Amino acid sequence: MTPDSSSGSGSPSASDPDARPVPNAPTVLEREGNSSRIFLLRHGETEWSRSGQHTSVTDLPLTERGEQQARAVARVLGDHSFGLVLSSPRRRAMDTARLAGFGDRVAAEENLVEWDYGAYEGLTTREIVARVGKPWVLWRDGAEPGETPGETSEQVHRRMRAVLDRCEPVLDGGQDVLLVAHGHSLRALAAVWLGLPAAHGGIFSLATGTVSELGFEHGRPAIVRWNCPAGDDTGR
Repeated sequence: MTPDSSSGSGSPSASDPDARPVPNAPTVLEREGNSSRIFLLRHGETEWSRSGQHTSVTDLPLTERGEQQARAVARVLGDHSFGLVLSSPRRRAMDTARLAGFGDRVAAEENLVEWDYGAYEGLTTREIVARVGKPWVLWRDGAEPGETPGETSEQVHRRMRAVLDRCEPVLDGGQDVLLVAHGHSLRALAAVWLGLPAAHGGIFSLATGTVSELGFEHGRPAIVRWNCPAGDDTGR
């Protein structure tokens, strides 16, 4: 889940380790003439995405509106041919994939789970700032350990790189990929696709139930479209 107030639109400082490229990160793909795309589907609305509470391991169901958002995606992508359909194993993502028409094709991918918020699970950005006593941005500061270890942007970067590595053979074979996951993880993945550190995912906004596409422009990774609602509902 991606509360708008934790988007982190400012540029991280050069001294911030999460703002630096991950050591030994693979180089950006170059695929001249490749028209294959990665479709990104953020899960439908949950109670916590609506209230702005950070949701990682808490396995919430979709709200009625979230289910409607997922069904709207079925009308847009249901007939599209994908060589690979992956989803975060969390209920809200898998249910979105199923309602969008991919229940018989989707495979769970653990690396697509949401950013581990650690001690900040279930808290809003305002509550986190009050707790730490200073300005806080997830992309820059990461999450403190709690019932789960929490993560830094570098750790999330490595997970998203692993997902893209799994997608590469399918793209090279001329087929498209669908990834169903979460607000922060998909924004981080988009940054990694572009050859940026995952921490730069904070420059993107991504609403529930929206479809985005990653592809190539003159052989270089590019964003083809971003944060597009499947129906009239913007998902904001």
